[in-house]
Amino acid sequence: MAASVRPLDPEVYRDIVKRALEEDIGEGDVTTNATVSPQARARGVFLVKADCVIAGLEVAFEAFRRLDEDVRVTTNRHDGDWCRAGEEIAEIVGSAAALLTAERTALNFLQRLSGIATRARSFVDAAGGRLTVLDTRKTTPTLRALEKYAVRAGGATNHRAGLFDRVLIKDNHIRLAGGVRAAVTKMRAHRPAMPVEIEAQSLEQVDEALEAGAETILVDNLPAAAVRDAVRRSRGRARVEISGGVTLERMPELGATGADYVSVGGLTHSAPAVDISFE
Repeated sequence: MAASVRPLDPEVYRDIVKRALEEDIGEGDVTTNATVSPQARARGVFLVKADCVIAGLEVAFEAFRRLDEDVRVTTNRHDGDWCRAGEEIAEIVGSAAALLTAERTALNFLQRLSGIATRARSFVDAAGGRLTVLDTRKTTPTLRALEKYAVRAGGATNHRAGLFDRVLIKDNHIRLAGGVRAAVTKMRAHRPAMPVEIEAQSLEQVDEALEAGAETILVDNLPAAAVRDAVRRSRGRARVEISGGVTLERMPELGATGADYVSVGGLTHSAPAVDISFE
């Protein structure tokens, strides 16, 4: 089990779930409306069909509550828990029509977020405590808060929520600013209290970033030997984050470099959905 995951504020996902249901239901669920009595009640269970880390239960439940405010929910597992294939993780009792109509929307959220949490856990486990695993901004538009929550449920760490809360000077910023030192100088003048992280695509740029006083250096697409050299040069002066070409297979090699962080876009942009059914 992961450390306790701070629950999402329902205000983060209520409108998202509302819009997802509107997209799916449109003018009405014609199949359910024709075949199921409005008075009928039913019990449904979420069944995990593959080993996974679960995430997004409350988001899924919100889909049912939107259609039946009296729905009753019982959970056997919680977000951040490791679940085995075959486990029933939650039970829903309520209007049969509401359960049928909300089923796909609920599963879409639960499967997607659990996939991200499971992928995050695999990278954290592969890091073996030697690297802090970070996510990126490579998220589904409008779903970032949910996907970054799933990253936390998997035991990894959020990097920045957006462009507003943390400095990251990337290669294009460097080019347009006139070089590494110029970019850092301009950033210090603009927001002197914010720590500076800057991308380096060579050891020469690592040295420039150190001379400019950057607190964190993002070494991008450098081989492991160069990362080790960057760590040696930065020791006591800046933290080092690895980015680019990061795979599970490379994690032991990257963990041995002595870097502080590794950022993995694949936690969110290519995590496969977990196989979960609603029976």
